[in-house]
Amino acid sequence: MAETLHTIRTRRSTKRFKPDPVPVELIKQIAEAGTYAASGLGKQSPIILAVTDKEKRDQLSRMNAAVKNVTDDLFYGAPAVLVVLADKTVPTYVYDGSLVMGNMMLAAEALGLGHCWIHRAKEEFQTKEGKAFLEALGITGDYEGIGHLVLGYPDGEKRPEQPRKENYIYYV
Repeated sequence: MAETLHTIRTRRSTKRFKPDPVPVELIKQIAEAGTYAASGLGKQSPIILAVTDKEKRDQLSRMNAAVKNVTDDLFYGAPAVLVVLADKTVPTYVYDGSLVMGNMMLAAEALGLGHCWIHRAKEEFQTKEGKAFLEALGITGDYEGIGHLVLGYPDGEKRPEQPRKENYIYYV
């Protein structure tokens, strides 16, 4: 248990990645950790897209940047992306997808990989291009983008722990 708590305390988002590819076995382990996240009524509303193909990864990055009206690589050069979407017909879909993201971030940390939750997946997959991206993969249904987990080997040192805010916890 102490190891799990240590992983939680030391996890940090990575904002610079080396171009080295992430071994598929590590990606599989991280994605599988996401499948064990709690979900409302056990409905398992999320799905995970594991993207390692550079062309598809770059397409996702461009689509994400377009939402923000910029041209930067908002994936910080990470070579792999796990996209979480969730079935909007399930009332707890946003929470379910967020828990999947959290599990995968902790798994990435435990496996020594850099990672960062990138937002704008909701807006990205509402576009024609986003819907076509899913359709080309044979994914149908009423899915909403929850987030992108970019993965890779960190290029630089991990940021130090920041102090927690006062009054974070109230004991009753």
